[in-house]
Amino acid sequence: MSKIKFIFDLDGTITSEETLPLMAKHFNVQEEIEQLTRETIQGDIPFVESFIRRVFILGKLPVDEVAALLENVKMYPELADFIRAHKEQCVVATGNLLCWSEKLLARLGCESYCSDAIVEDNKVVKLTKILRKEVVVEKYQSEGYKVVYIGDGNNDLEAMRVADVAIAVGMTHSPSKSILPITNYLIFNEKALCRQLNQLL
Repeated sequence: MSKIKFIFDLDGTITSEETLPLMAKHFNVQEEIEQLTRETIQGDIPFVESFIRRVFILGKLPVDEVAALLENVKMYPELADFIRAHKEQCVVATGNLLCWSEKLLARLGCESYCSDAIVEDNKVVKLTKILRKEVVVEKYQSEGYKVVYIGDGNNDLEAMRVADVAIAVGMTHSPSKSILPITNYLIFNEKALCRQLNQLL
């Protein structure tokens, strides 16, 4: 039996709400962030450019308050349970910053990869790494794993392209059109996703 790793996007895939718009709404900077997020998911703005712009806006917010807010973000419960039950085989790859997402990710208990930044005086002052999700896929493939990638956005495209199996999900919003031609499965509800993951184990 081949070794398998499931690599999950976080926002809108494991979580039932997008974290950056949630932050923006909570801190009352939502209009610009929501527009950027929509355009990024659909592939109208490159993820890196959009992410830098969003971090510039949100980086002024207190890091500890953001982390506390995101710690309680709603997840798809059945999917979160699957990840916890198979945490040695599951990985989260998110473009979100580690300082913002650490407490949220701790609820899942599996390995995770994030973008990173320098934090000073409880504020994000400089981006130091923007995660390239395909690098995470290739890392596990080089270790002999069959990689199943699960995501929904244009920033998942390259990871899906190199994964052995690509699953596009449309549970929180419609998946990006850019990923549809390269997906093996297109799934629109949590129960169907968990059933498919269990079949791939």
